Amino acid sequence: QLQASGGGLVQAGGSLRLSCAASGRTFSSYATGWFRQAPGKEREFVAAISGSGMYTDYADSIKGRFTISRDNGKNTVWLQMNSLKFEDTAVYYCAADRSPVVTGRYVYWGQGTQVTVSS
Repeated sequence: QLQASGGGLVQAGGSLRLSCAASGRTFSSYATGWFRQAPGKEREFVAAISGSGMYTDYADSIKGRFTISRDNGKNTVWLQMNSLKFEDTAVYYCAADRSPVVTGRYVYWGQGTQVTVSS
């Protein structure tokens, strides 16, 4: 089970840190990703991190502004979002991959957390 939290309302240029807490599983066995979906748009990939935390991947639209990290001892993955833009407004979801390597095959999804950036 995945639980995303940390969303909220922030002004453009501000920061937020999203958390994805996992329970009931060996968290390091699963690569984890963040996705987002804005109103009227399809869900899009934001960032991913391998089970060990050694490998990360980012969408071009957020590269240099967002950082994904994890602490397997705390069963948590974070998404630090800096220099937020209006177009970052969306519901953000975390998901667990089927393996510790990022394969893009996400099999477990958490509920979303709303991020709203005011311009």
